[in-house]
Amino acid sequence: MNFDYSPIWEKTQAMVNGFLALLPNIALAIVVFVIFFLAARGIRATVRRLTQRRQQTRNVGLVLARLAQGATVLIGLFVALSIIIPTLQAGDLIQLLGISGVAIGFAFRDILQNFLAGILILLTEPFQIDDQIIFKDFEGTVEHIETRATTIRTYDGRRIVIPNSELFTNSVLVNTAFENRRLQYDIGIGYGDDIATAKNLILEAVHETDGVLPDPAPDVIVVDLADSTVNLRARWWVEPPRRADVLDLQDQVLMNIKNKLTANGVDMPFPTQQILFHDQTEETDGDRSRQREGWPSRKGEAPKPRSIGGSLRQLADVRSAGNGNSAHQD
Repeated sequence: MNFDYSPIWEKTQAMVNGFLALLPNIALAIVVFVIFFLAARGIRATVRRLTQRRQQTRNVGLVLARLAQGATVLIGLFVALSIIIPTLQAGDLIQLLGISGVAIGFAFRDILQNFLAGILILLTEPFQIDDQIIFKDFEGTVEHIETRATTIRTYDGRRIVIPNSELFTNSVLVNTAFENRRLQYDIGIGYGDDIATAKNLILEAVHETDGVLPDPAPDVIVVDLADSTVNLRARWWVEPPRRADVLDLQDQVLMNIKNKLTANGVDMPFPTQQILFHDQTEETDGDRSRQREGWPSRKGEAPKPRSIGGSLRQLADVRSAGNGNSAHQD
């Protein structure tokens, strides 16, 4: 039985001839797409350079630059496909992208959610690059705001990548949102000290610290009458509100307050406790009228400790009584 391979050969030869005929179009399409791709990168760099000069438009520039780059690459893809397949219409491409978009949307829902959240963060600007933020258990300086995630650098030199959807749907504390920031600290003084004098001394110490703003003026208020102290809260404003500056200024303020109060005889008490031990070997155990519990006995009578032998005999009597009761029950 003989097979006729001529149809297969003819189809193969037609496919090869068609591919060879499309080679110039494919080469031209690749060149066109590369030109559009390079142009997209140039457009992105230009937009970012124009908007980088002003802090207010920096994030908007990032969004516009990325959108312009994506749109340019997409147009280049359409043109390249039209060169390779001249019969391909724009409507067919739009329909194909629509169907593909639905499928991609279901498959990459989280990625698209982070992308949209990133665009909204860049447009609404709840925080900006170089801001210091606190998100849940993370705190640091914003390094990058990408369309998928935001990168922050912690104060101990680590990098944290947070999905934009998490940042957009949860609370974020921005420490550097304003030019000034108020700091506070509670100081305890003794109940025998004059509160007004302590307030004046604390205010003097705060005003003498370099870096504390005179306006808004520092103040001191009473916040608590604690067990062993009267707690005063010192409040002062600093600029700029960066983490390192905050710690340095707080160190100087607290050191000046402590030295000022100590030099002027203001007591800064600390909690004390008194522990009373009860001697469990006394004969008066159980007698609340004579039990000392650490205090001297009344009328100069010192309770006598129980003898070990007596305690053992009492224990033996209890055991023998228990055995007798058990035998009687049997």
